[in-house]
Amino acid sequence: MALMFPRLARNFARAGYFPTDEATLEKVLSALAPQPGDGSMCILDPCAGEGVAIAEAAHALGRERVRAYAVEYDAERAAHSRRLVDHCLHSDLMDTVISRQSFGLLFLNPPYGDLSRGADGNIGYQGQGRPRLEKLFYQRSVPMLQYSGVLVLIMPHYVLDAEFVGWLTRHFVNLRVYRAVETQFKQVVIFGERIRQREQESARVKSARSRLLQIGSGAVEAAELSSEWPFLPYMVPASPVEPEHFYRVTLEPEQLAEEVQRLQGLWPAIDTHLGAAQQTPRPPARALSQWHLALALAAGAISGVVTSKTGKVLVVKGDTHKEKSLRTEHSERDDGSVSETRILTDRFVPVIRAWDMTPDSPTRGEVLTIR
Repeated sequence: MALMFPRLARNFARAGYFPTDEATLEKVLSALAPQPGDGSMCILDPCAGEGVAIAEAAHALGRERVRAYAVEYDAERAAHSRRLVDHCLHSDLMDTVISRQSFGLLFLNPPYGDLSRGADGNIGYQGQGRPRLEKLFYQRSVPMLQYSGVLVLIMPHYVLDAEFVGWLTRHFVNLRVYRAVETQFKQVVIFGERIRQREQESARVKSARSRLLQIGSGAVEAAELSSEWPFLPYMVPASPVEPEHFYRVTLEPEQLAEEVQRLQGLWPAIDTHLGAAQQTPRPPARALSQWHLALALAAGAISGVVTSKTGKVLVVKGDTHKEKSLRTEHSERDDGSVSETRILTDRFVPVIRAWDMTPDSPTRGEVLTIR
């Protein structure tokens, strides 16, 4: 399958977009295999382009067992991607909500370049090294990969500084790095299996760290991906459940228009939302007890003018608000010092107010409050 639709291919340079080249992708896929078993896999490409790379990965792993997810910023490429994957968001990755640890494969070929500050002066990057787009997308994407899941990271070798290499060696094992077949962007392909963060470095980790730093600095050139994968393949694990959250936070005007058209209005079942307010309340099945009346008053369900059997006329309004009660606990530590713990507990307080409008009443015009 070609990696670019012809119409998009003619304009890729002007749009500043170039996908993973076909030769590199074929060799990358030869390094992947599905974990034995019948479980289904969820795989993600957060910078999917037209979705061809993640779709090819799904076919290589067994399409019937794979649910492919994609995120793409460009509207035209996102539209093409939707034809090839199961779920695609037209969105900036930073404007999405995606469940953590939900994917067995993360195929990440992020945009390349330095980060610049926005109008508010915020750069949006959590780190100490050189702020790069590759680092920003890495930080945002890796938490979505489940433990023992496989990372395929494609980016320029010179982005591998001490900070980035530190992230990789702390969060991944079985790290391998190769030069991409296409050399225009000086890309390397990094494979790894995610683990829980480790604090101490073994000799193997130090060796991997040293090699990555040498490749990043240009002191050593990574070997090119071979046509046949020379090691045991990286096993993509099954995903226990599909992602609970996979949606965009905000909508562009065009996207909102599409949703309105798809739903035939913002509220296709308007009676469900507004009809209840227009219905006449039905009488209760039996007479309300004093307990029921007190609850209804406190909830604000009963309000207005109330006349008692004795002729007293009240304008009644009930409400319930929340207050916090403070409780302080003291405990003695082993070293003899005393710690103080303050506990705030929510407490719902019903309040019923009645305005006395009884003629000739000594309290006429006064507001009576019952708590």
